[in-house]
Amino acid sequence: MSLKIAFLIYNGVAELDFIGPKGVFFASNWLRKEQDHLYLVASSLEPITTLEGMKVPPDYDFASAPLPDILVVPGSADPAPQLDQPDLLKWVEQASRHCTWTTSICTGAAILLAAGPAKGRRITSHWMMRDALRLQNEATVIDNVRYVVDDHLVTSAGVSAGIDMALWLVGELRGPEHAREVQHALEYYPEPPYQLETTGAVR
Repeated sequence: MSLKIAFLIYNGVAELDFIGPKGVFFASNWLRKEQDHLYLVASSLEPITTLEGMKVPPDYDFASAPLPDILVVPGSADPAPQLDQPDLLKWVEQASRHCTWTTSICTGAAILLAAGPAKGRRITSHWMMRDALRLQNEATVIDNVRYVVDDHLVTSAGVSAGIDMALWLVGELRGPEHAREVQHALEYYPEPPYQLETTGAVR
């Protein structure tokens, strides 16, 4: 069964936050020779400018976007502008109610908290954002993990952690063996030259 997978984008969004997970879902499509519908959604059809300066045209605006089966909410260096956009928060809340899976990467968790889906749940975010989220006292914020699964809400830590989260979700949707094939196709075997201690996932 094909799925509709929506990626929220906006001015200032961090590129890897959405391009990393999108690449994982694309590789899954390619290996299965099936076509989950992967699409970018923004407040208008005008191209957005990412944090790093790339111009990205959305596929849909909020009014025209199909309701997704999976929602991916990426983060930015500062989520405050997005938290002040009622139309963005409304769309995220509505899309999340329709979703089987609602996900965020990095500071995208702040958007999910403001829009409602993350309230009262266990979440994580970029390490620079976790204390601010904890001060809101609206969710249980988990430290030092790559991603947190709370029922059908999945939040990841910063930036590259979205790839881990997406691989886990592909495994849930299509089976662990297929997720391993996706990881192999992407040659995703992280071996950074400088190691920091962290753990994997919380369920």
